[in-house]
Amino acid sequence: MKAHLQLVGNSAAVQEIKHHIACAAKSEAKVLITGESGVGKEVVARLIHDRSRRAQEPLVTINCAGVSDSLLESELFGHVRGSFTDAYRDKRGWLEQAQGGTIFMDEVGEMSLRMQALLLRFLESGEIQRVGSDQIRSALNVRVIAATNRDLMTRIAEKRFREDLFYRLNVIHVPIAPLRERREDIPSLFAHFLRVSYGRHGIDPPRVLEATMARLIAYDWPGNIREVKNVVEGIVVRAPAGIITPEDLNLPRESPGRWVAPAASRVPVAPRPTAHAAFLRMRVHGESFWPVVYEPFMSRDLNRHDLRAIVSRGLEETRGNYKALVQLFNLAPGDYKRFMRFLRKYECHILFLPFRALDPRVGTAARPSDISSPGGRFHDIVADPDGIAQAFLSIR
Repeated sequence: MKAHLQLVGNSAAVQEIKHHIACAAKSEAKVLITGESGVGKEVVARLIHDRSRRAQEPLVTINCAGVSDSLLESELFGHVRGSFTDAYRDKRGWLEQAQGGTIFMDEVGEMSLRMQALLLRFLESGEIQRVGSDQIRSALNVRVIAATNRDLMTRIAEKRFREDLFYRLNVIHVPIAPLRERREDIPSLFAHFLRVSYGRHGIDPPRVLEATMARLIAYDWPGNIREVKNVVEGIVVRAPAGIITPEDLNLPRESPGRWVAPAASRVPVAPRPTAHAAFLRMRVHGESFWPVVYEPFMSRDLNRHDLRAIVSRGLEETRGNYKALVQLFNLAPGDYKRFMRFLRKYECHILFLPFRALDPRVGTAARPSDISSPGGRFHDIVADPDGIAQAFLSIR
């Protein structure tokens, strides 16, 4: 396995992804990886392949969005000589090239309905037919891992994606949360890319100011991990003298600390009770957190991503005030400590700082200096039960 191929971060979301990878690597089942652009879907696919029994066999990667429909059929299934202009010889397709190994089909949600039908036929029988040939080739032994940043359930409702193909691909589902939902991973990712980038030049990375790290944590990272890597590469080019300041990041300045909860439809899963519905039961109908969220969570009808989404939406309304959140969720004042212990136990406490960045009582975004702490190192900021920022994670 390549040394640089790894998942960086220690958040609960990353631990869940690692668990999914371990389970998928033990199996031969098809895998569907979902998540926004830049979250690392290909890295997850490669880790699954590298840890599977097929690790010594080829891994073929294709981007379904980057190839036209007619060319995709030829590249995927192969073609015979004379089947179309410039077909001067027989050619093996990507599926044949992946024989015995794995094929990773990125952006599978961009496939046309016709290509979806052809792919479904292969998934059902394992047989392929080269373009221009009247013969069906014997069944192939290829594992399929697919990925998409699309909401496939919505596309199914719009008749743009085949429902039978979705259920064929969605045997093992690996959802990857966007970086804004797991901000505790930002320091580790930033430090990792600094070490890698500066290590290529044989020099130590510069020191990162606490104000710089506060800016990184507050930013929403719409480009996710890919954007973090690009920001670091830009810093290397500009080569700051010994330290990295907030200005060196070159991040957009609008709404730097505004956390926006992602749409629940970003991850295509089978219909089930949603975090949105649970939140409305508390907010609109006055039901208590314990029966509406706690009990379904403990019985696994709600997962950690659901719980984080519910807490995050509540913090938006309370401007990051956890004590007000207890009241919003219709809990007794004496339930405050129990509520916080529950969130911490399952690593579902959310950074309160971004929700306070645009507090109307302040009128301006929080300044990085307002949350920095002495000591010459940068820290991660976590939710504190009394509303006080605490530094708990240092990266040297």
